[in-house]
Amino acid sequence: MPEDVDNAQEDNTQMKLISKRTKERMKKAKKKLENEAFYYDPTISYDDDPRVSIGLLNVECEYCQALKFKDEPNGICYGNGKIKLPLLNNPIEPLLSYLAGTSNESKHFLNNIRKYNSSFNMTSFGADRKKEPGYQTTFKIQGQVYHRIGSLLPLDGKSSYLQIYFIGDNEIQSKQRCDVIPNVNANIIESIQHILHEHNELIKIFKSALENMPTDECKIVLKADKIPTGEHERCFNLPTINEVAAVMNGNEFKKRDIILQKRSNEYMRVQETHKSYDALQYPLMFWRGEDDKKVSAMDFYAYRIMIRKFPENFLLRYNQLFNQFIVDMYAKIENERLRFIRFNQSKLKVDQYIHLKDAFENDGDLEDIGQKYI
Repeated sequence: MPEDVDNAQEDNTQMKLISKRTKERMKKAKKKLENEAFYYDPTISYDDDPRVSIGLLNVECEYCQALKFKDEPNGICYGNGKIKLPLLNNPIEPLLSYLAGTSNESKHFLNNIRKYNSSFNMTSFGADRKKEPGYQTTFKIQGQVYHRIGSLLPLDGKSSYLQIYFIGDNEIQSKQRCDVIPNVNANIIESIQHILHEHNELIKIFKSALENMPTDECKIVLKADKIPTGEHERCFNLPTINEVAAVMNGNEFKKRDIILQKRSNEYMRVQETHKSYDALQYPLMFWRGEDDKKVSAMDFYAYRIMIRKFPENFLLRYNQLFNQFIVDMYAKIENERLRFIRFNQSKLKVDQYIHLKDAFENDGDLEDIGQKYI
């Protein structure tokens, strides 16, 4: 009997040792995989590794037909029934063929798609991009993201961004784009330029407003309101000329409106909450100039970037431009969260965070602290 007890204790000790070693191995293996995605090596196959295997993308949402992995929550794609967005306009030819990646021309387009978008975007993209050696599969930034827009016409005759759209001759216009952004295909530039002039509603609005400006002192206002006065709430609609106003005198605009002068050397920052924020910066993705939707940024983009069998989500075809778009929109979501915290301090009852307040008062140098937000 004592011998059986000793054996049982010995077996229990061995099991504990084995369990301990297993946990240590798993801990080391997990640590080894940390940040592995940021140093992706295409020669390594992770398909059979149970630690990273998440199954097939074959679970279809019954509400919005988004494809998900089996362990993803139900409400991630449609906001628990709150979100139902209209379909985006599918790209037309030849943009559709350029996104296919089946010809040498389309492969060149996809490999340089951020350059082509930069040839046509109407706002500048500002951020400190983190560049690392080796093959780059991710788009990484640090600090704040911001978009800026200039005047409709240049002061010195050198057009850039939005100003290029108002060069009268199409051939000179495409040549200017090729000069500003090197190593792009002139034929691709001309064909996309034609699409945007024919179909992008924002460009039509700017051209019409510019033609009808009575004096150089007038300003063009692209309103930020998500719901126009006296109208019902819209869903990702195309903008109309009624949403642009030429202002002679005074400040008849809101803080978030985009104010464009005819000629100026100043750049205005575009608020990320403006409904045309995406369309101005990503004209290849939103080639019709579609407006935003009045839902939270997180709900909007969670719905918009999901994979669906039908119809195809063409945003996912934009390769590196899509990566930049995701980083840009994630920064928008974070800003929205911070803005909510900042302007809802009373609702969050921050005055009740006594211990945190004590830390501010007793441990911190109040001279180095601005407005306190919790």
